[in-house]
Amino acid sequence: MNPITVIGIGEDGLDGLSKAARDAIDAADVIVGGARHLAMLSDHDDCEQLVWEKGLEPTVTTIEERKHTQRVVVLASGDPLMHGIGVKLTARLGAEAVNVLPSVSAFSLAAARMGWALADPMLRCVSVHALPFETLNRVIRPGVRLLILSRTGETPAQIATRLDLLGYGDSVVTVLERMGGVEEKRTEARASDGFQASFENLNTVAVECVAGPDARPLSTAPGLPDDAFDHDGTITKSDVRAVTLSALAPLPGELLWDVGAGSGTVAIEWLRAEPAARAVAFEQRPERVEAIRTNANTLGVPSLRIVEGSAPTCLQGEDTPDAIFVGGGIAGDSGVLQVCLSALKPGGRLVANAVTLEAQAVLMEQSKLSGGHLVRIGIAAAEPVGGLTALKPALDVLQWRIAKS
Repeated sequence: MNPITVIGIGEDGLDGLSKAARDAIDAADVIVGGARHLAMLSDHDDCEQLVWEKGLEPTVTTIEERKHTQRVVVLASGDPLMHGIGVKLTARLGAEAVNVLPSVSAFSLAAARMGWALADPMLRCVSVHALPFETLNRVIRPGVRLLILSRTGETPAQIATRLDLLGYGDSVVTVLERMGGVEEKRTEARASDGFQASFENLNTVAVECVAGPDARPLSTAPGLPDDAFDHDGTITKSDVRAVTLSALAPLPGELLWDVGAGSGTVAIEWLRAEPAARAVAFEQRPERVEAIRTNANTLGVPSLRIVEGSAPTCLQGEDTPDAIFVGGGIAGDSGVLQVCLSALKPGGRLVANAVTLEAQAVLMEQSKLSGGHLVRIGIAAAEPVGGLTALKPALDVLQWRIAKS
């Protein structure tokens, strides 16, 4: 079986390739790529050439079949492992079956054009080609520099509009087209001015985020203001949410179940704190499901999965979680806690909050049966009383925390 060779190619075509990459192309039985890439192979007409089919999957299947008897080369833009086809092929076939020969990525080229250091902690590299556009909402913050891989030629105008909408209209937006080729072009404008014309689909956008007086910067630390969310009053309040997320302790790659999610605040803050984590929000009321979806998009975590249904029935068939938050449905002692604890991975964390005496009684009983820790969270905020000030306490929250052995 021959390993598949995936070659990153830039706008300079074959001239920019290494000898190893050129040799692989010369020896190939089959070359797969986009029409633009295959057009660069003017002297390889004797080799079979396959253009990617819509959806990629049919062509990936063809590649998998051909690799047993033929030498297959796949052409991709820039670095194939930077949001490229190399990621899909190595995940499908295994790293040992794929030989990747990368070229310079669009991020590297854009950073070079802008004079920005890729290692700068104020720089964020985002792809709205590979990820939903709403992902930008999480990373647009004062002083941050963004390098954004566009989806289409319309993307730069959409980015400018989004920046202006969020109060970052003074941000400088630079569009870099066809970097590394003879048709390379650079266009610059303020976000508030926008762009009237479309661009080449192959473009990368650089942004220097400048917050105006109407901007509302939101930290990725847990405990966002309650009014940052669309909710009906049923919400884990800001201070309690911060304590809850601290107990859940999100880590890269981990999966959270947010059971009785309400407006989705805990799952959303879990993903904002650790974007490499995953989360599923379970909620039975349709109007709250819509609020969760709105909040996830607005706050830049569109990857949040939402399941509409009543627990524990709706939990069946889901991936095993690393952490679970139960914020509702406890008072009736429906068995939700037992089901959740059983579903949790060994070493996983479960956190449940209760406000009513009935729900708190369930947590106390469950603590006696299963162990863990009970914590009372009491918050009081200063409010005027006549001409003076007093601390007005919110309803106490009883929190049960347990790490599964």
